[in-house]
Order: sequence, then C-alpha cells, then structure tokens
Amino acid sequence: MELLSVLAFPLLGGILLGVFGHRRWAPELNAAMSLATLLAAGALTVRVIEEGPTTVLEEQFFVDPFNVFLVALTAFVGFTTALFSRPYMRTEEHAGRLSAGRLRLYHSMYQLFSFTMLLCLLTNNVGILWVAMEGATLSTVLLVSLYRTPQSLEAAWKYFILCGVGIAQALFGTILLYFAAEKVLGAGGTALLWTHLHEVRGELEPTVVSLAFVFLLVGYGTKVGLVPLHNWLPDAHAEGPTPVSAVLSGLLLNVALYAVVRSKVLVDGALETGFSGNLMMGFGLLSVVVAAFFLSRQRDVKRMFAYSSIEHMGIMTFAFGMGGPVAAFAGLLHMTVHSLTKSAIFFTVGHAAHATGTQSMDAIRGLIRQSPTIGWGLALGSIAILGMPPFGVFTSEFMVLTTAMHEHSWATPFLLVALGVAFAAVFGKVQPMIFGETTARPLPHPPALVPVFVHLAVVLMLGLYIPPYLVDWYRQAAALIG
Repeated sequence: MELLSVLAFPLLGGILLGVFGHRRWAPELNAAMSLATLLAAGALTVRVIEEGPTTVLEEQFFVDPFNVFLVALTAFVGFTTALFSRPYMRTEEHAGRLSAGRLRLYHSMYQLFSFTMLLCLLTNNVGILWVAMEGATLSTVLLVSLYRTPQSLEAAWKYFILCGVGIAQALFGTILLYFAAEKVLGAGGTALLWTHLHEVRGELEPTVVSLAFVFLLVGYGTKVGLVPLHNWLPDAHAEGPTPVSAVLSGLLLNVALYAVVRSKVLVDGALETGFSGNLMMGFGLLSVVVAAFFLSRQRDVKRMFAYSSIEHMGIMTFAFGMGGPVAAFAGLLHMTVHSLTKSAIFFTVGHAAHATGTQSMDAIRGLIRQSPTIGWGLALGSIAILGMPPFGVFTSEFMVLTTAMHEHSWATPFLLVALGVAFAAVFGKVQPMIFGETTARPLPHPPALVPVFVHLAVVLMLGLYIPPYLVDWYRQAAALIG
C-alpha cells in the first residue's frame, strides 16, 4: 500500500495542479502534495527496513534497500525544492517572466516529473522503466522551455533531441536484454522483470547481454550526463527555472544512473568478468576530467555548477564501476551528499540571480553584504561540493580515492588532478561573488533559505557521523549492487 501511495500522490498532484496550478495557492498545493509523497516514502522506507524487499501488483513493482534509499532521497529533495520554488516562482511572476498559464504548466509538470522519477525507481519491469524515463524527459522538456525565450527553447530542443537519441539506444538495449532472457525464462512478462532477471543472470547469453549493456550504458548514460553524451546538460540547467535545475541535478541524474547500475549487476552475473565495470570506470573518469577543465571556462553561474554535476556523476559512475562493498558504499553516500549539496547550491544561486538580475558571475558581487544568508549558503555549499572536510562529500570522495589507490592505482592521478582543477576553478569564481561591493537589490518575496541550511546540515552530519541505521541501510544496498 505504501508503495502505491508514493506513486499516487504525485500523480494526483499533477492532475490537481493541471486544473488549479494558476491559482494564488498553487505553490502551497504543490508543496503539500510533495510533503504527502515524502511521508509515503518515509512509511515505505520503514516497512522495507522492518520486513525486507517486497513486490506488489503481480510483481510489476518492487522495493528493496537500494531503490527505497533513492525513493526517500527523491521525495525529500522534491519536497524541499517545492518549498524553495514558492517564493522563487512568485518573484518570477512579479517580474513578468511568467504568466498564470505558465505557472500552471510548471506546477503540474513538476508533480508529473516527480511521478515519472519515482516510477522509474519502483517499477520491476525494464520496459516500464524505459517508458517512465521517456516520460521524465518529456516533462522536463516542458519545464526547461518554460520561459519561451530563444535560449530556453534551444536548450529544450537540444535536451529533447540528445536524450531522445539516447533513450532510443536504451530501448534497443532493453530489447536485447529481453531477447537474452526469453531463452531462459520463456516468452512473456517475466523476462522483463528485474527480480526474475536477477535470479537467472548466470544463465543469460553473455554476448547478447554484454551488447545490451553497451546500448543501455550509452542510452541511460546520456541522461546521466556522462562525457561525451553531456552536451544537453549545461544548457538545460542554465536556461530553465532554478527549481528545475535543482531537481535535474539532484534527482534525475541519480535515477538514470540507477538504471545503469541495475543493468551492471545482471551483466556481472552473466559474464563474471570486469567488462561492465571497466566501461563504467572509463566513462566516469573521462567525465570527471573533462568537466573539471570545462569549469574554469564558464561565465554563467548555473552552467558552472552544471559542469560540476557532470564531474560528480563521473565520480559516482567510476565508484560503481570499481564494484565491491566499499566502492558501492562510497557511490551511494556520494549520491546522497551530492544531491543535497547541489540542490542547496542551486537554491542560493536562484535567489542570487533574482537579487542581481543576472546569472553572469562577473556581475554578481557582494552577496554576503546584501543577504548574509544567501552569501553564507553559497559559500558553505561551494565548500561542501568541493570536498572540503568535514562535509560528507569529503568522506565519499576519500573512500573513492582510497579504493582506487588500492585496486586501480593508474586512475588515482587523473582523479586527483581533476579534483584539484575543479577546486581551483570553482573556488576562484565563487569567492568574488560572495565578497566585494554589491549592486544587488532587495527581493520582492523573502527567499526560502531553510531548505538550504537543512540540506547542508545533513551533509555536514554525514561527514562527521553516519547514524548506525543509515550505515546498515547503505551496506544492504551496497551488497545488492557491489
């Protein structure tokens, strides 16, 4: 029941906001539906911890420690982003950038986007996973193009075309996976279910499964933003509304990586070699290095943090590619802290852009004087995402680096250089934004900064102390995928 509730609330929210999304109280309704989703996800999490994995509706949906962890994270960030978007979207309406019709589109698509992401995570059917991923693409295309400027339309079109091509590759990979499973499980729906595929993964045809994984990695890797499939991501982040940037960077990339990791488990069982892991490590390391060097060339603050997302998704992909319990644990922890930190950064960046009237880093100065909370939020968020102790990003990156030193020492210099370049680029650009003479103006609506400091407080806690129940949760999930 809890599982279906997690899906029902955002779907109901999308329908209600499709009708009432232009009303003055629509932002509150959006936040209320996101809160209901979060409470349902919390109840589902408690049930999984107490009773273990479960399936519903003739095994079409399932939940285990790996995907329930991502469901809880998605619901939490979805709720805090809905809180942030209340004053943000009202300021956009006050400035004349959005009409009542566009606000209705935003609120309804926000809930539909949450629904499709949760459907991706909770479905047991690889075909439904593909459909839900395509649904997430279509809903975010509408969100990225919300302002209807030439730049936002171009970004949405690029996003649609590149991710459409990628999702077509993933469809071919799904067909090949079914082709391999059909010989073992027989024709029918069971050959598309993760749980059944997992049970017979050692009997799957190795050649077909390895070819399927290549297409799945390229297809879903496009959604992850892995280099060289990343070109849509900086534009989509820069031109869409800031709440959309927060959920794209903090949630959608995780969901796409989830699909890749689930596929990797099947391939590892079929091949019993490092084929899938080596591919993921290669794409991950390339993404980290290329994104780090692109960071220093950025002038738009949202584009800069978009490239930072590519870098961190590369770190996660590399960690999951290495495999093993420690690397998988580090990858899961990095998923958590990156989602929380990056969404907090986009919250502060959105308010900073409102206060200064621009996203150009050269024109944003003295945030800490105009609004100490915005300035400190951006400062602490930037320090956290750069991997400075005692924040949780340092802990997860340290675990990835030490595991790489032990098992793949050739990759360690590339990782260290990339992290150093990224640190210098981001720190050098953020510092003058926070300090110096300000030209910012007061905001027409008080900024929602509680989500910023809640996110950063959790990230700080995970750097200093991970509660035992959370450690057990990560270990169970790491055992499933490691």
